Amino acid sequence: MEQKKKRGRPPFKPTDDERKQVGQMVAVGIPQEQIAMVIRDGIDADTLAKHFKKEIRESKILANAKVGGTLFNKIMNGDTSAAIFWAKTQMGWKEKSEIEHSGNVSMIERVIVDTPDTNS
Repeated sequence: MEQKKKRGRPPFKPTDDERKQVGQMVAVGIPQEQIAMVIRDGIDADTLAKHFKKEIRESKILANAKVGGTLFNKIMNGDTSAAIFWAKTQMGWKEKSEIEHSGNVSMIERVIVDTPDTNS
C-alpha cells in the first residue's frame, strides 16, 4: 500500500535571532499581535504565544529591571529630578499646591454675553 504524503507547513521552529527580536519588541511594549506580523512575514498570534513563551514572560521584566537600575543609580548620584520621580511613582508622594487669597470674595450670580446679530 502506498504511504500518504504529509501536507501543510512544516512545524514552526524559532531561530535564536527571532527569539532575540521578539524579546526586544516585547521589552519596549509592542503588542503581541504586531510582533506576530513581522516574524517571517507574519505568523499567527497563537504561534507566537506557543513558541516564544519565555521571551513574552520575561523580556518586559528584564527591561524594567534595567531601566529601574539606571534610575536608581541616578538617584544615588544626586539627580534630584530622578529622586522626585521615584518618590512620586514608587513611594506615593504627591505635589500639593495651596492657593491663599486675601481680600473680599464676591460671587458672580449671572454672566450675560451679548453677541452681534449676524442676521441683519
